Amino acid sequence: MQHELLFEIGTEEIPAGYIRPALANMVKMMNAKLAELGLDHGEIKTAATPRRLTIGVSGLAAAQADRREEVTGPPKAAAFDADNKPTKAALGFAKSRGVTLDDVQIVATPKGEYLMVVVEKKGEKTQGLLPGVLADIINQLPFPKSMRWGAGTASFARPVQWILARFGGEVIPCRVNQVKSGLVTRGHRFMAPEEREVGDFNNYLETLRDAHVIADPEERRRAVIGEITVAAGQAGGRVMDDAELVDTVTNLVEEPHAVRGAFDEKFLALPREVLVTSMREHQKYFAVVDENGDLRPNFIAVNNTATRDQGLAVEGHQRVLRARLEDALFFFKEDQGRRLADRVAQLSGVVFQAGLGTMLEKTERITKLAGWLAQRTAPEKSAAAKRAALLAKTDLLTEMVNEFPSLQGAMGRAYALLDRESPEIAQAIAEHYMPVRAGTPLPESDEGAIVGLADRIDTIAGCFGIGKQPTGTTDPYGLRRLALGLLHIISNKGYSISLRELTARAIELYGAKCTEKSHSAQTAVLDFIRGRYLNDLIGRGIPISAVEAVTSVDFDDVIDCSRRIEALNAVRQEETFTILAGSFKRVRNIIKDHRSAAIDEKLLTDPAEKSLYKNFRETAAECEPLLKSRDYRHTMEIILRMKEPVDHFFDEVMVMAEDEKVRANRLSLLTAISRLFLRIGDFSKMS
Repeated sequence: MQHELLFEIGTEEIPAGYIRPALANMVKMMNAKLAELGLDHGEIKTAATPRRLTIGVSGLAAAQADRREEVTGPPKAAAFDADNKPTKAALGFAKSRGVTLDDVQIVATPKGEYLMVVVEKKGEKTQGLLPGVLADIINQLPFPKSMRWGAGTASFARPVQWILARFGGEVIPCRVNQVKSGLVTRGHRFMAPEEREVGDFNNYLETLRDAHVIADPEERRRAVIGEITVAAGQAGGRVMDDAELVDTVTNLVEEPHAVRGAFDEKFLALPREVLVTSMREHQKYFAVVDENGDLRPNFIAVNNTATRDQGLAVEGHQRVLRARLEDALFFFKEDQGRRLADRVAQLSGVVFQAGLGTMLEKTERITKLAGWLAQRTAPEKSAAAKRAALLAKTDLLTEMVNEFPSLQGAMGRAYALLDRESPEIAQAIAEHYMPVRAGTPLPESDEGAIVGLADRIDTIAGCFGIGKQPTGTTDPYGLRRLALGLLHIISNKGYSISLRELTARAIELYGAKCTEKSHSAQTAVLDFIRGRYLNDLIGRGIPISAVEAVTSVDFDDVIDCSRRIEALNAVRQEETFTILAGSFKRVRNIIKDHRSAAIDEKLLTDPAEKSLYKNFRETAAECEPLLKSRDYRHTMEIILRMKEPVDHFFDEVMVMAEDEKVRANRLSLLTAISRLFLRIGDFSKMS
């Protein structure tokens, strides 16, 4: 028999960003606990609003299946004495399993004869197991921050107000502090606050709809989009695309009700980023744009309740926004009283990081690094890149960024243009923070990419230089994100640069501030970036064997590594490559610590080794120009021709010959072949 479990935790308003991860964790925990108890079940559905987290488990077995368990005891030699009488070990084993010695069997195992008893375990009823499951989920559900309330000891994201725990039409006993579980839910806090009894999961959703609560997040999201679309249309425009804000608002309301507001057109003089941020960051208002994508003097707010006097509600929103925009306009005008270039010296009063000096010192370092990078990637952009690096952090000193930290970079661009800096420099100031996180836009300009790389490697090198590298899941300085951004910028721009040289230069610029030895810090940084590179490619579906085959040999030029990985990945399924990779593994095992690749043709006597040497020379000569031009795909096609000569060599030739000179010469031949192959990667890791 099967029933449905409906479990709802009703709370005070949970922060919007907590809800989606909490639901995912509830499903994960429920799956794990039911599997541990051996309880079969069907689909697990979820629902959530700011005041509730809910899961519904369909087709949950009414009881565990009966189990037959074979329990092995002590060996026969220890269970019976010389007179074949049971010892304490045998008697104790039988007693511990609740059986008599007559029920104990002797079975043969690979380790000898052992006592064994068959125990029939009757499955427990699910009704009796669920209280522990639900209590564990409530007590163990992780949140970025939890709180305690009242005199109770339990903690949760917000105080728990009610619990709905229903299975097979009956309540599952469960409690949090003084709150006991029941069979009822609650509707909208203001429009339908009374308790309501529910049936199955679908009835639960329908009952809440009638109580002005859209519990299905996807359904509520569609409702939000529908409301704001209609409201924006009434303003003569459309809502500016902002999926992140839609997600946030979806988890701020239980039933969305959009209202349209307006603001004075004088505020359109503010930079676009300022207007949008003023609306979305604190007020969670949607900006409205016209058919050309230009901002209109309107906004859309989403209320959690329907209002009798919409005009009064709109006036309230407009009053709040007007005050914030007046502040923004004041800050914007005040900031224009000083040029960005005049603020550089003031960065000496801003601490970059404990142990790593000030933002002025960081600015000086990234300016030098930007020049170094520009000379190796886009020499003609060197002056602009260095100027952008010099000004990149100055907007941190502005009133606007102090009020809206998320506008750093964007305000730097706006003020740079007002200071009559070149558009390239202004754009680079904004772009050097890109990507903000994985999947967000990358710098388009070389200047922005160069300054972004300089900024990131400076932070990574500095943290490693004072022993502040990430450990386990701890990464307080966001170095993993910075390293991934660095790799994505390099890949996107196709920059062929030496990470080894770049890291060494970055560490060198810190001078005496580094407490770690320079070489150790450099090695640690490269290993760290290599780890991010490895995880990133594997996450994109590139086989780990191909990635490790290349990066285990050399990790310095990201573009070069990527090309070699692509070449190996392209041929890895070919039978010829699989066999050659196996042979190369044999080569690597045979040569071990042999270092010399000098071959004496006079010592080549066997036809098979002469043939291998001839093929190797021809292959190496043909590969050399391709390797120089980094055409690794065609290089691999040529290298694959070595399969037959290598196989024939191993079939016909004894490498470890008795003659020491002949043996060494054959090892040198294999070493030379190995070095050619290693210029692409260590094929042996793919065998």
